[in-house]
Amino acid sequence: MSGIVVGVAGGIAAYKACALIRSFTESGHRVRVIPTEAALEFVGRATFEALSGNPVHTGVFADVAQVPHVRIGQDADLVVIAPATADLLSRAATGRADDLLTATLLTARCPVLFAPAMHTEMWEHPATVANVATLRARGAVVLEPAAGRLTGTDTGPGRLPEPTEIYGLATLLLERSDAVPRDLVGRRFVVSAGGTREPLDPVRFLGNRSSGKQGYAIARLAAQRGASVTLVAAHTAGLADPAAVEVVHVSTAEQLRVAVNKHAAGADAVVMSAAVADFRPSTVAAAKIKKGEREPDTIALTKNADILAGLVQARRDGALAPSTVIVGFAAETGDDHGSVLEYARAKLARKGCDLLVVNAVGEGRAFEVDDNDGWLLAADGTQTPLEFGSKALMSSRVLDAVAGQLS
Repeated sequence: MSGIVVGVAGGIAAYKACALIRSFTESGHRVRVIPTEAALEFVGRATFEALSGNPVHTGVFADVAQVPHVRIGQDADLVVIAPATADLLSRAATGRADDLLTATLLTARCPVLFAPAMHTEMWEHPATVANVATLRARGAVVLEPAAGRLTGTDTGPGRLPEPTEIYGLATLLLERSDAVPRDLVGRRFVVSAGGTREPLDPVRFLGNRSSGKQGYAIARLAAQRGASVTLVAAHTAGLADPAAVEVVHVSTAEQLRVAVNKHAAGADAVVMSAAVADFRPSTVAAAKIKKGEREPDTIALTKNADILAGLVQARRDGALAPSTVIVGFAAETGDDHGSVLEYARAKLARKGCDLLVVNAVGEGRAFEVDDNDGWLLAADGTQTPLEFGSKALMSSRVLDAVAGQLS
């Protein structure tokens, strides 16, 4: 159980902090909420106290005997500021300590995560850009905001990422404090995710159990590590689009192939984490296939194109840059003829990609769950275990390997 400080600055997105606080407490963490005075104009003190189970203060003169302006930061395992307004970022960057929240930031020696929320013009202003750069240079994690509807009718970058996304990145920092370096700035990534569906008729399809969670985690983290990311998303378990990521939604394997090939041109890395159907029905019925005399005894299947092998061939042919890093995924089971890793090594040799992420699948493993483990195989023959943990943690290990190849 970790001690988490949730700082809340005074913006309209302050109400979203309530869902974030609940996620932390329901996961068993000890939570202390420190709002600014302005934040209490949006969400009342009683709400924060009820959700966290702890008293809420904004100034340094409450509970003076406990020295809260020093102790809270010293005892924290993680500090999350959501929303982080332009004013709060400015005060943090210049080392102000004029309320309990900024004083806590000065005494914290744990990971600190800022989730900005403000109008686009404020986010893009040189002063804010400089403040964000200063905080990142000091080791803080400042998330890229989402793009979307802001206060009033305005839209654009500056929207607070969804609480589930902030929660996932925050818990990743508890698993691994160095998981969000800014080492992919200037890089272009294409990531595929989710499971394709191959229609049989207007009602039925061939599909798989992929939830898309692993691919979304990779895309989300790559963007927060500085990359420009395009996510080609097949069917998922209702996942929200990640912040700072361009999302292209597709359905079938052929649609995914076309989208990936289109966006892969000029990319530094392509990560094929989607679960792509190997086969599709040879014919698609225009009307629902009825039971009875017209019901077919068999359904003929046709092979889908091998997207991963096609990317490797495109690199050989010069359609992709020779330096493009290509990452495949293998969901494998062992049998009497070979182990999971034996099948995976054969796949790596057959496909010709640079890295292959291997998952042993089964009931409650890999698909439709939040955690994952496996191995990372490289074309040079190295094999790295990917320890059990969140799919965000696995994503961080995979991106470490990609970053190493890019450098």
